[in-house]
Amino acid sequence: MHAWPASQVPVLPGQGRDLRIHDTATGERVTVTPDRPGEPARLYVCGITPYDATHMGHAATYTAFDLVQRVWLDNGRQVVYVQNVTDIDDPLLERARDTGEDWTALAQRETALFREDMTALRMLPPHHYIGAVEAIPRIVPLVERLRRQGAAYELDGDTYFAVGSDRRFGCVSGYDQETMVRLSAERGGDPDRPGKKNPLDPLLWQAARPGEPSWDGASLGPGRPGWHIECVAIALDHLGMGFDVQGGGSDLIFPHHEMGAAHAETLTGRDPFARAYAHAGMVGYQGEKMSKSRGNLVLVSALRRAGTDPAAVRLALLAHHYRSDWEWTDPVLAEAEARLARWRAAVSRPDGPAAGRLVEEIREALADDLDAPAALAAFDRWAAAQHGAGGDDPGAPGIAARAADALLGVAL
Repeated sequence: MHAWPASQVPVLPGQGRDLRIHDTATGERVTVTPDRPGEPARLYVCGITPYDATHMGHAATYTAFDLVQRVWLDNGRQVVYVQNVTDIDDPLLERARDTGEDWTALAQRETALFREDMTALRMLPPHHYIGAVEAIPRIVPLVERLRRQGAAYELDGDTYFAVGSDRRFGCVSGYDQETMVRLSAERGGDPDRPGKKNPLDPLLWQAARPGEPSWDGASLGPGRPGWHIECVAIALDHLGMGFDVQGGGSDLIFPHHEMGAAHAETLTGRDPFARAYAHAGMVGYQGEKMSKSRGNLVLVSALRRAGTDPAAVRLALLAHHYRSDWEWTDPVLAEAEARLARWRAAVSRPDGPAAGRLVEEIREALADDLDAPAALAAFDRWAAAQHGAGGDDPGAPGIAARAADALLGVAL
């Protein structure tokens, strides 16, 4: 599967900063740098299930981890970024049945639209963009290995992972059993299924169902993969154990990232799966979390069709700290559009106040747990000075514009 085209990232004068990011597993800020000098930084971000278009919750999450890459690149590091596409799953098949559309056509169309949205928002593309279907040849041997290890079992033809086989289970979320059971039921699990060893045990391989697509599972029989093992197979293949950052929305803390860590660490006998787990907050709309199941969506593609500048959309997202929950409203977008106009006016002047300090302030803000609101405030101050006392540095507007592009992904 191919990703979207990459925009050029300008090189800035001076030296970038090491990234300190909040690690969900420890509750502390950690500095994420490769184990050995010269090794690339490694990032895995969980991708979409392509049964509907990109909404602001998606866009906020991918903007956060786009900033992670930009901080690393500005610090002179190479980056290997991996993202999946869950192009076979129950919600996709349900939407296809409801609309009468072929599930593969639906997945391909929505994935293509997602690429267009990511390009418009200037998200740096993953180096490896892998669909669940194309990962099945990697997934099957892992499930078979878990069975040989005694960490998986069969139930009416389906194969489940036994969470009791992982000595560190719960290390990512820190949640208690009651919370885990509740979230499992809400987020695609089946804790009430009779016959499971533990209500939390997640599906690794689902046996073929009548009328549904299936693939060769070797000793597992025909079927399709569970959700969590998909990301594990892709991450292990392209990043290996102990990669730097596992990213996604906060709704992935449990069960998805917890189960992924349990799968990988049981398979390899090593830990951790990821050195830091970073999670973006939820974006609400009309008083509830924005989600496909609720249908309360503000779509990137719809805003683009209405003529909204994608740079303004990106600024609206950056105005909120990535870990915060917040509400999308018309005033949020209007404020971003006004900010974009001010910034573009400031960088269009022939000279201005020196921008070196501006670059350093943006670097410091983003290195401190991706504090994008502080970075925007620094640019606001520079732009206000441009319209006030002004300055006489003819290179300043160009440096400021390159900083906005390189570090914030905003083209002025």
